[in-house]
Amino acid sequence: MAIKGLGGFHLACDAENDQAVTELRKRKRRPGKPLAIMIHDIDEIKRHCFVSPEEERVLKSPQRPVVLLLKKPESMISSEVTPNNRYLGVMLPYTPLHYILLRESKMALVMTSGNMSEEPIAMENEEALQRLGHIADYFLMHNREIYSRYDDSVVRLIGKEMAQIRRARSFAPFPIRLPFEAQEILAVGPELKNTFCLTKGIYAFVSQHIGDMENLETLEHFETTLGLYKKLFRIEPKIVAHDLHPEYLSTKFAKSLDNIPLIGIQHHHAHIASCTAENDVEGRVIGLSYDGTGYGSDDTIWGGEILIADWMDFRRAAHLRYFPMPGGEAAIKRPYRMAFSYLYSLFGGDHERLKIDFVRSLKEDEVNIMRNQLDKNLNSPITSSCGRLFDAVSALLGVRDVIDYEGQAAVELEMIADEGVEESYPFKIQGTGFRVQGTGRLSPEVPNAQSCLVINTEPIIREVVEDLEKGTSPSVISAKFHNSVVDFSAEICERLGGKRDSTGWP
Repeated sequence: MAIKGLGGFHLACDAENDQAVTELRKRKRRPGKPLAIMIHDIDEIKRHCFVSPEEERVLKSPQRPVVLLLKKPESMISSEVTPNNRYLGVMLPYTPLHYILLRESKMALVMTSGNMSEEPIAMENEEALQRLGHIADYFLMHNREIYSRYDDSVVRLIGKEMAQIRRARSFAPFPIRLPFEAQEILAVGPELKNTFCLTKGIYAFVSQHIGDMENLETLEHFETTLGLYKKLFRIEPKIVAHDLHPEYLSTKFAKSLDNIPLIGIQHHHAHIASCTAENDVEGRVIGLSYDGTGYGSDDTIWGGEILIADWMDFRRAAHLRYFPMPGGEAAIKRPYRMAFSYLYSLFGGDHERLKIDFVRSLKEDEVNIMRNQLDKNLNSPITSSCGRLFDAVSALLGVRDVIDYEGQAAVELEMIADEGVEESYPFKIQGTGFRVQGTGRLSPEVPNAQSCLVINTEPIIREVVEDLEKGTSPSVISAKFHNSVVDFSAEICERLGGKRDSTGWP
């Protein structure tokens, strides 16, 4: 059933019915990504999930976000709701219609956004009938107009602090207070999980979750919402900031604007600057920015970066060792390609002698293609990405060879980790320090050329392979790998922190 909500339509079905959830996934073309559920009261949620006092407070808050909760083994919620995941995304009703529906049905309902995968949420009645007619068997509509599309916000508790995973309904467009005064600026945001930001005075107005900027529908949603924000907050940007990646739709949008200064911002510097601004931290910091991919100021693909940064500038102090991505974008969607890249880079032709299931599972034709790509450097860009390292380990362990959604290999690798394991794998930190040549400022014309520390993950991969050959449990290997990431992150921060004196970093 398609149900009209506060910021758009939901697609709903019985969350305890495997067949219904599977059919919804098939029709929505969302094979693996977790689905949110709505349950009518907190006592019923506690039947299915472990709920701490802090999590209960957030669930009951006026914002009513989706909260990630650890699922109880005895829960009857279908495993198809969150495949290969120990958590459920749960929310309480937040409109009168939801209260009536949940109270009368006494069902736990899947409540996922009313759209085809990667498209904007359907908002108007006629639009929903057209776009969701092949998905929903029934429609529950009303005549209350929706002014702007808003997905549900998603949060989780880390310790006792709430961390926002998706900032949308009830949180946006409430502004973030900046620790400095800003001009009227538009930042158009990245390609994946896009949000844009408008600043005025001491406030930053961050948009709701727009989505992945990979199709015309999402771009139109971006432009419509931007127009609404500009009107609502009376902002006419004097400067536009964009990612350095030239092929992002958001970057192309920025470059299509006339008579306005443009500033290119390095992807990972933006991550760190946003954290310091949000937490009111001034001055230069050691910032760790681990993600899938981001365009580096040296024209390579970054993603495992340790930067000395403030709001204005940064120095690349350390990064993960570069490894090639055979097939480029194909390696992102097929983690086994990254696993092969690591093995071939470290063992060469001897990788065929490794006594692990991963090697035996590879198809000879594709191995020959990947080997040729790596040997001849054909469509195999190098990357320092931490996300691609997680992908490689996930594939080596047989957790996830091909992904259905971004980050799936890393999520499922985390889910199997044995939390009682304290051991970790060795690693190497190579180099003696870092220096910046030139200004270090970011723009496509002035690359951030520098010599810096390199975290060599080769020993980690070698020992993962050794453990696999010895028959060590994947849950133990996953835990040791996660502990290793913590260890090298802590050590690199200690090293860099020791270089700081009363005047700052060199």
